[in-house]
Amino acid sequence: MRALTSLSLSHFRSHLRAELHLDGRPVALYGNNGAGKTNVLEAVSLFSPGRGIRRASAADMARKPEALGWKLSGVLRSGTQNYEIETWSETGAARQVKIDNKSSNQIALGEIARVVWLVPAMDRLWIESAEGRRRFLDRVALSFAPDHAEATLTYEKAMRERNKLLKQEVRDPVWYRVVEQQMAEAGHRIHQARLNAIDYLHQAQDSAQTGFPTAELELLQSDGDMPLGAADFQAALEESRFRDLVVGRTLIGPHRTDMLGTYRTKALPAKDCSTGEQKALLISLILANARALMAQGSGPPILLLDEVAAHLDAGRRAALYDEICALGVQAWMTGTGPELFAEIEKRAQVFEVAEEDGHSVVRAA
Repeated sequence: MRALTSLSLSHFRSHLRAELHLDGRPVALYGNNGAGKTNVLEAVSLFSPGRGIRRASAADMARKPEALGWKLSGVLRSGTQNYEIETWSETGAARQVKIDNKSSNQIALGEIARVVWLVPAMDRLWIESAEGRRRFLDRVALSFAPDHAEATLTYEKAMRERNKLLKQEVRDPVWYRVVEQQMAEAGHRIHQARLNAIDYLHQAQDSAQTGFPTAELELLQSDGDMPLGAADFQAALEESRFRDLVVGRTLIGPHRTDMLGTYRTKALPAKDCSTGEQKALLISLILANARALMAQGSGPPILLLDEVAAHLDAGRRAALYDEICALGVQAWMTGTGPELFAEIEKRAQVFEVAEEDGHSVVRAA
C-alpha cells in the first residue's frame, strides 16, 4: 500500500492553511469551481519528481498577495514504512525536498513516491500537439524509472548546445562530437524507457478485466525510425548535421517522437473517437499504469483524478470506483458535488472544499 496518511498545506495557492488526516482510502473532494480542489491535488503531485500537475514555477504556487513562499508536508506510507516528506519554496526559489528530516533530491523522492495523474488539460491529448503526448508518456515512463527525468534533462541541455552551434553555423565537427555523444546516450535511454512504458501498459491492459476500453499505443518518429542504439543515434546525428545546419535545429531524436493511440476493439484512431471515448481511453491507460507498477512489485501509485467524472455516465463512474477499490490505491478525485461520488459511498473519505474569507478551507463531509 502506498498512501498519504497526512497532508498539510501552508500558503499554497488559495490555501492559507489546510490539514487532512487520511486513512488510506480513496479521497473525494467536492466543491464549487474555483474553491481550491485542484490546488489540493497539485500539492499531492509535488510529492513526486517534477513540477506537478500544472507544470508551474515555484513562484506561481505561492499564495497571493503574501507571496511569502509555500510549504507542503505529509507522511507517506509505503508498504510497512512511513516517510516524513517536506517540500517547499522560499519567495519563489527552486523547491527543496526533505525526507525524514534530511535534505534530498527529487530522484530520491521518485524512488519512494509514485504519483500518476489525469487532469482536464489532458482530455485533448489525442487531438493536440505531439508535445503533450510525449509529456504524458514521459510521466508514465518516470513512474517506472525515476532516473528518466535525469536523462530527459541531460538530453535537452545537450540539444540546446547543439542547436546553438547550428544557428551559429559552426561546421567544425570537433565542436559537435561531445555534445552529440551526450545527446545519443541520453536519447537512447529516453527512447528505451518510452518503449518499455508502452509495453508495460499493453501487458497491464491485456491482463485486466475492466469496464474501460483498451488503447493500442504506437511510438512513431516524425522523420524515419529512431536509431536503435546510442552509437547508431550518434552516427545519425553526425549524418544529419548538414541538413540541420540549413534549418538551425536538430531534426532527429526523441524530441521528434509522437505517440499514437487507437481504440483497439473499434480499430479507430483515438483522435477520431468521441469526447467520452477519448476520456475512457485515458482512464484505461491511467489504471493500466497503476496495475503495471503493482505487477512489477513497485506497489500501487497514488492516483490523482481531477474532474474525472465530467464525461462519465453513472455506469462508467461505478466501474471506475469499483476498479480503484479493487486495486487498493489511494485515488484523489475531485468533482463539483457529492452526488458524483455516490457510487463509491463509504469506501472513500469525502471532504468539502469551500472558499471562506478569501481563502480555501477543507473540511470532512
